[in-house]
Amino acid sequence: MRLGELIGTETQAQVTGFAIDHRKIAPGTVFGAFPGSRFNGEDYIAEAVKAGAVAIVARPEARVEGAVHVKADEPRQAFAALAARFFAPFPGTVVAVTGTNGKTSNVEMVRQLWRMAGHVSASIGTLGVTTADEQVTTGLTTPDVVTFLSNMAGLKRMGITHAAFEASSHGLSQYRTEGLAVSAGAFTNFSRDHLDYHETMDAYFDAKMRLFREVLEPGAAAVIWTDDPKSAEVEGIARQRGLNVMTVGTKGESLRLISRTPTQLGQTLVIEADGTEHKVTLPLIGAYQAANVLTAAGLVIATGGNVKQTLSHLSRLQPVRGRLERAVITKAGAPVYVDYAHTPDALEAAIEALRPHARGRLITIFGAGGDRDVGKRPEMGEVAARMSDLVIITDDNPRSEDPAAIRRDVLAGAARAREVGGRREAIAAGIAEAGPEDIILLAGKGHEQGQIVGDKVLPFDDVTVARECAA
Repeated sequence: MRLGELIGTETQAQVTGFAIDHRKIAPGTVFGAFPGSRFNGEDYIAEAVKAGAVAIVARPEARVEGAVHVKADEPRQAFAALAARFFAPFPGTVVAVTGTNGKTSNVEMVRQLWRMAGHVSASIGTLGVTTADEQVTTGLTTPDVVTFLSNMAGLKRMGITHAAFEASSHGLSQYRTEGLAVSAGAFTNFSRDHLDYHETMDAYFDAKMRLFREVLEPGAAAVIWTDDPKSAEVEGIARQRGLNVMTVGTKGESLRLISRTPTQLGQTLVIEADGTEHKVTLPLIGAYQAANVLTAAGLVIATGGNVKQTLSHLSRLQPVRGRLERAVITKAGAPVYVDYAHTPDALEAAIEALRPHARGRLITIFGAGGDRDVGKRPEMGEVAARMSDLVIITDDNPRSEDPAAIRRDVLAGAARAREVGGRREAIAAGIAEAGPEDIILLAGKGHEQGQIVGDKVLPFDDVTVARECAA
């Protein structure tokens, strides 16, 4: 493709690719030079040109010599639009999910429901790129815009017709998911997280709302979980934009959750849709899983799915990796559940989900990540101490921080908790403690395959370690 075709000029230079890392420049590349929190891409413009960049997307005041300067006040957004034109076409039906918790479960459930309906589907998010045949890890909830768009184009070439992706606050604020047509978006919930990046809750919320204000196609569907304090505000934003609003939940008008009854291995839901009640035997435990399946079903229905068929397929949903995943049952008979909960709200939801199934004690083992929002640590400790019978505070991903200092922050809100620094040792201690009527919740890392200590990623999988300790 010629550069002129992308930017609307007579420039004949051939474009071979896009990059936001100057080290990945090849002849013919369009380079995105963005100011960032740690690096300023504008400092590497000369190196990019020397390496063969044919165009630089940057602010008007940036200095560009030897390549076309595509000037934009918001260069990330302009770069995404150009990259989308280069990488297109994409799957015909694309949906996005935003919210503090539940994004991963939702996009994977949407993928499963689409597959059951006969569509060739995929999801992109924290678990990577997932299709019916394979899963490829990307390492980020929302990958950079070049990876995202090239992945979406690759899915189209594979024959994928339906794709769901996680729209994280970071991804939305950095224009990582721009350029392709998004026909429906969902809001799950909103609570404290990522204040190390956004600084305020208002800024965090505004970042998420870009999905409804700007990213969704005009006239697209907005599926909103109604049982969150922010739901009415989200609905107002969606309606003001002229989106087709679908509400789901106990107050939902499109899919109303009438009742939820826990069972030994899941729960029974009664859902009203179009004036008809549907009884669903869901093989997943917890109120938040009921919220996830209703939101996922709403997205499928909003993109042409049959209501009765979609709701009947809920009984066939498979657990999502690291989301209340039962890792093992100990020799004493206590089940160990692994969950990605790493915010106060998510931790509370996970404990609430398991509580009805614990005839004895509920034992919670968790820590907090380093180099992240410090303020949520004592709040997580308070939630765990208040709602659990035994709490063991351990390490999560300490990153560059002192693990003992992180544990002290969490313990400030959980005075009765035990402290066991090594995560494997903490898991072993919890398993040794548990009796036949107890349940263990191992929270924080979920699907992750490594533990970040300093600048190293050490192999660590909560599910595998739990099984090894139980053996």
